[in-house]
Amino acid sequence: MSDLFDYDAELRLHNEVFRAAARVGPHDHVLDIGCGTGQSTREAARAAVDGSALGVDLSAPMLERARRLGDDQGLANVTFQEADAQVHPFPPERFDLCISRFGTMFFADPVAAFTNIGRALRPAARLVLLVWQERDRNEWATAIRRSLTAASATPRGPNPFSLADPAVTEGILAAAGFADVGFTDVHQPVYYGADSATAFDAVLRLWEFKDLLADLDGAAAQQARTRLRTTLDAHHTDGGVYFDSRAWIVTARRRH
Repeated sequence: MSDLFDYDAELRLHNEVFRAAARVGPHDHVLDIGCGTGQSTREAARAAVDGSALGVDLSAPMLERARRLGDDQGLANVTFQEADAQVHPFPPERFDLCISRFGTMFFADPVAAFTNIGRALRPAARLVLLVWQERDRNEWATAIRRSLTAASATPRGPNPFSLADPAVTEGILAAAGFADVGFTDVHQPVYYGADSATAFDAVLRLWEFKDLLADLDGAAAQQARTRLRTTLDAHHTDGGVYFDSRAWIVTARRRH
């Protein structure tokens, strides 16, 4: 079994909303930030039949899978590159559209990162992001975290919820050279597996929860695992294990 968490399965319902919001055109050249195993990049490439799609990510194992899937699907207009989007020297004014499905929340300096991304976009090019809303609006984060530890504070610095506040995010994008910033609520559940045993294995591949468990001693870790199984059992439906979530589709344009 792969050690990689299956974000495509987790985010299937989110991805449908994201793909519709991206509105990739047939001639678009698309940049996908934090592409992971490349589902959103490949979908962009299929839509951009006379254009192209470049996916960048920091994870070499995820990119290896992304390239393999792109080759298997015969996509000649998709490429993947291991790169830090905050500092990578992208070709200037190359792309018509930048997309990111939960890949932009972890920049150490978000203004610098989005400024760098903006340089790669043509004037008036579109930006379409999917980011999490606040932690307390995301049951997958609160319920699972409670089962693993008594701590409940949102971490400081880059974290999954760093772009949750629309005012903060709009300020970051404005400072980075973007205008016409908009937010659309996305209310879809996340999926962790067909049953609680599968979900248990999946959840412990997520770095945030894996690290929480690693910080506990043997007895406490076993108690946390038991609580986690109970929480997952409580979220098991006929269709699998689901947790509620809230996200934003963030749209903007690069200023001329």
